[in-house]
Amino acid sequence: MKQSADNDHMDLQSGISAFEAKHFARAMQLLTPLAEGGNAEAQYRVAIMCQNGLGGTPNPDAAARWMRAAADQGHAMAQHGLGFMFLEGECLEQDARQAAHWFELAANQGLAGSQTTLAMMYEQGNGVERDLEAARRWYEKAGFDPAEMDVFKRLN
Repeated sequence: MKQSADNDHMDLQSGISAFEAKHFARAMQLLTPLAEGGNAEAQYRVAIMCQNGLGGTPNPDAAARWMRAAADQGHAMAQHGLGFMFLEGECLEQDARQAAHWFELAANQGLAGSQTTLAMMYEQGNGVERDLEAARRWYEKAGFDPAEMDVFKRLN
């Protein structure tokens, strides 16, 4: 069993390296079996390749399926990616409420991009009830100084 886990780890590392080197056909070959086996990192990378047609033709249905599988396992980047799929209506039906849900999960894991996007959604009332206090909190978590932002200057 240990040898199988070691092989899976090596295949994951090799797949990630191939992905980062833009050898997408090889990355897909290495990562797909791991994704099918439930590896969230592999699922996330396969989703990105399917979404963007890297190494093949774009496959929006597969992209959404793999992104959700990884997001459901708590993969923060996949939660962020799924949030954008819902926000932009890319690969999935546009749904700002669902987008806010997935951004919040990723934001709670510390992803500044999700925190910022969620802050903007609260500021604009997009998918959530407009709430400038919530927007302020998320901007602060993302590292922004709300006191320097026009919308909050007007409130003080």
